[in-house]
This record gives sequence, C-alpha cells and structure tokens, in this order.
Amino acid sequence: MTASPIMPAEWNEHERTWMAFPPPNDTFGERGGADLERARTAWLNVARTIAKYEPVTLVVDPGDEHEARAQAGSEIDIVLHQLDDAWLRDAGPSFAFAEDELVAVDWVFNGWGAQDWASYEHDAKLGRFIAEQAAAPVIDSSLVNEGGGIHVDGLGTVLLTKTVQLDPGRNPNLEAADVELEFVRTIGASEAIWFERGLTRDYDSFGTRGHVDIIACFAGEGRVLVHDQRDRAHPDHLISEQLQATLRDAVDVRGERLEVIPVPAPKTLRDHHGWVDWSYINHYVCNGAVILCAFDDEHDAVAADILQRCYPDRVIELVDARDIFAFGGGIHCITQQQPRRR
Repeated sequence: MTASPIMPAEWNEHERTWMAFPPPNDTFGERGGADLERARTAWLNVARTIAKYEPVTLVVDPGDEHEARAQAGSEIDIVLHQLDDAWLRDAGPSFAFAEDELVAVDWVFNGWGAQDWASYEHDAKLGRFIAEQAAAPVIDSSLVNEGGGIHVDGLGTVLLTKTVQLDPGRNPNLEAADVELEFVRTIGASEAIWFERGLTRDYDSFGTRGHVDIIACFAGEGRVLVHDQRDRAHPDHLISEQLQATLRDAVDVRGERLEVIPVPAPKTLRDHHGWVDWSYINHYVCNGAVILCAFDDEHDAVAADILQRCYPDRVIELVDARDIFAFGGGIHCITQQQPRRR
C-alpha cells in the first residue's frame, strides 16, 4: 500500500453489513430474560430488513450460537467471536480504500472512554477479527475512537465532536491537531468539522459522551442532515441551534459551503428515564435502501420524506427503533458497512 487510505461514503456500494447478536450482559439482561429477547428481536428486525438489499453477517458469541441460528434464519450469515456488547459500529473496524485495496482501520476501543460499567475485553478485538473475516489488511491506530464518533463524505471531510475524540477517558494526551493528523493517515480526512458536544442524554451514565452519528451526517456530497429539536422545553433545543450554527460556518474539503438540512426530532420529548435522544439522523444507508429509525411518532413521515428526497433511488425502510434507543443507541450504532471491492 503506497497511497493514503480514504474512507468511502456510506452511500457507496457495500459488499455486506456487519452486526452483532446481543449477548447477556448488564445492558441486555440475563439469558432467557425478557429484556435480552427484546433486544435480540429489535436487532434482528434491522438485520432482516437490510438482508433484503445486501448480505448481512452477524457476529455471535459462541455461547449464543444455537439461539442465534434459530432466530436469525438462513438469510443472515453467522460468525463466532466472544462478545461483551452489541454496538458493532463502535467496536468494529472502519473500512477504507488504499488505492483499490480494501483495508480495515482498527481503532482502540476502550468502552466509550473506559466507563466503569463497560466491559470491552472481547469487543476490543473485533476490529482485527472482522478485518480477517473480510480478508482486508489492517491499519492499526493508537487513537481511541468508535465508528459512531465519525461521519465522512467520502471526499476527505469528517464530522466529529470534541467530547469524544478529545475525551480525557479516551485520548488524554491529544490535541485536536493530533486527532486530525491521525484521521488524515487512516481514513484520508483532511478537513475536520468539530461540534462542541452531542445530545443531552448521551452524557448520562450509559452514554457515549457525544457521538456524532446521532446529531449530524452527510447525505450526499456537500449535504448534511442535522438533528433539529424544535421544542424549546427540551434541553437539546439550544444544542440543535449550536449544531446548525457550526455547520453554517463550515466548509467541506473542497472549500465549499454545505447544504444544511434540519431534520425535525420526534415530537415525543420524554420517556420513563427522562429527556429522549430519539433521532432520525441515526439511520443506515445500504444498497438500495435507507434503514430509518421509526418511533411511532408523527414526525416519522416527515423524516422519511426528507430522506427520500436525499436518496430518490433508494427505498426508505422505517424500522421501529424505540427498543434499540432504550438500550442506548440506534440503527446506525448497531451496523457497520463493508464497502464493495473496486
């Protein structure tokens, strides 16, 4: 490999999607429990929807192989690896191209900043394992980073939040310039757009401390969708305004201003844990479809219309994501694309 790798946009053709089968743990509950089965049902609903458009490989803990094969069916591939959790976007690798060669960037995964509730001994090895399964050479990185902490346009622009990559629990000795240099080396991102922070609930005990893939994402070259909480009672209202202000002042790697498209947050403001972080930004773009979070909310249709205009040649698949968010993330958080080889 002689060329610097570049991470393609999510809307480029995929070879497959990677996901994980929720294992019993403190988040999902005990084996045989109602919460674990609820999580597995939610994850598999996403997997089956994606499998209509492209292959899906499910990473399964060896102790759960029988249940996974029984529940997943023949349309989903299964590989075995010990698991701590099921947020494959974060623990898995980020795929890129070095010229025409598919490579896998293996970030350091330390449980979202070495949080005291997180177990990550096995998940920290998923990046290299999936790279081996994909027969992709590994680019090792010393940067603590998760896939949900970045979003790229495929040209060399990356969206980031200061409370993730600059988190003292992740990279205590790095400045923004250090992080940017590593993203140039690993995914070819030479223009970084930094947000100050993420959504309110993401800073609760079990949050990621500000993942970008719930607040903003590219949806075509020069086009960014941004979470828009319009209800002034919600603490994310002011955050949404700050996010949009950052994007209005930003340029992409070409030096061009961005088309900023606000996506209204669901009308629902609270659940039994407090202010919700429900977001349509946390969708997944696969071959021929957009897998969009649904919340049985009147804004589901509004978000679907916006995504349809961004992706006129793709089917918009609404999948209920309330149970996924209840466990701490969304559809984008549980999926990871492997680009089709050139």
